[in-house]
Amino acid sequence: MAIDHAPDHLPGRAVAAVPEAEGRGWPGGGMLGRLARSALGRRGERTSPDLVVMGLGNPGPEYERTRHNAGFWAVDELADSASIDLSERRRSCLLGEGAMAGRTVVLARPRAYVNLSGGAARYLLDRYRAAPGRLLVICDDMDLPPGSIRLRASGGPGGHNGMRSVARAVGDKGFPRLRIGVGRPGPGEDDIEHVLGRPTDAERELIDRAVSLVPRVVAGILSEGMDRTMDWANRRPAD
Repeated sequence: MAIDHAPDHLPGRAVAAVPEAEGRGWPGGGMLGRLARSALGRRGERTSPDLVVMGLGNPGPEYERTRHNAGFWAVDELADSASIDLSERRRSCLLGEGAMAGRTVVLARPRAYVNLSGGAARYLLDRYRAAPGRLLVICDDMDLPPGSIRLRASGGPGGHNGMRSVARAVGDKGFPRLRIGVGRPGPGEDDIEHVLGRPTDAERELIDRAVSLVPRVVAGILSEGMDRTMDWANRRPAD
């Protein structure tokens, strides 16, 4: 069942725009970050990164710990593991550039609510002149138990309106996606309440374990390829 994951009470369901002039400093990441900056090129000369990773979630502290922000948690984990400074503010997203597994990567968190994530995806592909196949989208999934992950090279939105927004904006379903299980709602709880609620301590521990695997998954995509990475990542049972 398709649901609208953005709360109805949020006016406009979009965050305030930030001028493009903000945040033009290139993020860090030490020597690898400098090499990645050189590889990606200067403004106007930018080349495509090996992979753009965008995690889905709702902006704002009130949503920070909710199940629907599992994609944000994953991108933050990637930024920490690769020492990528995720602080460059653009109108549609927060992003950082750096390197993983010897390849150039871009990490991003949309600045609009989940069901409007497509604007950030379109911006990233245009900015970096990247094909949809180089955009990895990470999101929560109620149909997977907490602690599970599923990597796919393409596919449908699966009832997730954030993924539907991305597919619509990109104009192509052929972008890879990594889903992080958050489990189904309990008796008497609807889908929106569930994804906008906080996981229990036991659930969060399982989700955190799944999130901790994301750097290995991304490194695998970059170094081993999608098929080999799917082979081991999708066989891993939930803890």
